[in-house]
Amino acid sequence: MRNVPIGIFDSGVGGLSVLRALAEKLPHENFIYVADQAYTPYGKRSKEEIINRSERITAWLIKRHCKLIVVACNTATTNAISTLRENFPVSFVGIEPAIKPAALGSKTAVVGVLATQGTLTSELFQNTTNDHAKDIQVITQVGKGLVQLVEAGMADSIEAEIQLKNALKPMLKHPIDHLVLGCTHYPFLIPALKRVLPQSVRIVDCSDAVARQTERLLNDTVLNNSSSRSIQYYSTAPPNKTLWKSFGVENIKMIQV
Repeated sequence: MRNVPIGIFDSGVGGLSVLRALAEKLPHENFIYVADQAYTPYGKRSKEEIINRSERITAWLIKRHCKLIVVACNTATTNAISTLRENFPVSFVGIEPAIKPAALGSKTAVVGVLATQGTLTSELFQNTTNDHAKDIQVITQVGKGLVQLVEAGMADSIEAEIQLKNALKPMLKHPIDHLVLGCTHYPFLIPALKRVLPQSVRIVDCSDAVARQTERLLNDTVLNNSSSRSIQYYSTAPPNKTLWKSFGVENIKMIQV
């Protein structure tokens, strides 16, 4: 079981930000990455749709003998991971907005969260906020259209900068000192975000925490690999090879799930 792959899925290319952290932390592991681009973005879909897509992709990954599955999507984690854990005999690592470290590090006691509608309205997000930010004011904002910009290869464009300015304008009326990125697509917007945000605002991403948790699970279950490395990429839509190449991916296949 040690040399079988770790499965990773997201609604699109966003989970590549998590894969990069995993690949750096776990240099000898094999990975299978699935981008559900036929159904992206998840943020505007119903909980039932998100659960259905998550279950179908998980079943596909398990058929490829994945020893652990990383749900590299905030919206899928917050809406589907409890169902996945109930229905599939494999360990899961999910993505939650990094509210805890932001709250602990805040000097102004005000933090911002930029996320999809599906994440912000989920029960898991509310529970995480209640657990870790009781004495902190949390200002939330839906990142409308941001996932689509990343999927179009426009994360560092003027259009992205304008979109971010419009999205963050209400939030910046408050004295936030941390901005939590509540979607795995959003780390690719960091160059544009840095041009929009005051220098005093720290951007918080959870990719490294996910990689550390994955490493802990592998060590605890004695499933860590130490002898090889391969990464396979799949999409549920005809892949835009120019887009994928911009993320350093040369070989990607289409699947029907």
